[in-house]
Amino acid sequence: MLKYFKDIYKAVITPIQGMKITSSYIATPRVTRKYPESYTPVLPETERNKIEVDIEKCTGCQLCAKNCLTKSINIETMKTVPTDTNVPLDAKGKPKKMLVTKFNIDFGTCCFCALCEESCNFKAIYRTPKFDYSDYYRKNLVYNFSQFTPEQIEEKRKIAAQYQAEQKAATNPAT
Repeated sequence: MLKYFKDIYKAVITPIQGMKITSSYIATPRVTRKYPESYTPVLPETERNKIEVDIEKCTGCQLCAKNCLTKSINIETMKTVPTDTNVPLDAKGKPKKMLVTKFNIDFGTCCFCALCEESCNFKAIYRTPKFDYSDYYRKNLVYNFSQFTPEQIEEKRKIAAQYQAEQKAATNPAT
C-alpha cells in the first residue's frame, strides 16, 4: 500500500517539477535569433559567397568559363556589326565590340572557388556578401546575367546576318 501512495506522490510532483523548470526559462533571454532578419554574421574577406557579374564591364573573353572547375559558367557572344545602331557601351563609354548574348552561372554546380573572379582581367565578376540563396528547385539556381532579352538577341542576329549578306554581295558582284 505504501508503494501505491509513493506512485501517486510521484505522479503529482513530477509535472510540478517540470513546470518549475519551464517557468524558470520563460524569464531568461532567448538564445535563438530570428534568422535572417535580426542576425547578419560577420564574414571574413575570403569567404566563398555568391558571385555577381557586372555585364557592362564584361568583354565576352570567356576566360572565366575556361577557368571554371565545374563548368558552371555558360557564355555565348557575337560580334557587333557597324550597321547596328543600338550597341551597349562598355565601362569606358565606347561601343562594345562583342555582345554577351548569354551569361549563365549555375550555382547548383558552382563550388565557389572564385577562380572566375581571379581570371577576369576586367573585374566584371566579383563576390558579394550574400551567402544564403537556397531554392527548392534546381532550375532556379541558374542565374542569367545577360542584359539582352531573347527578342533583342534575335534582332541582333538578324542584323548580323543581313550585314554578312551585304558584305558577301559586295565582294561577289553578280555577273
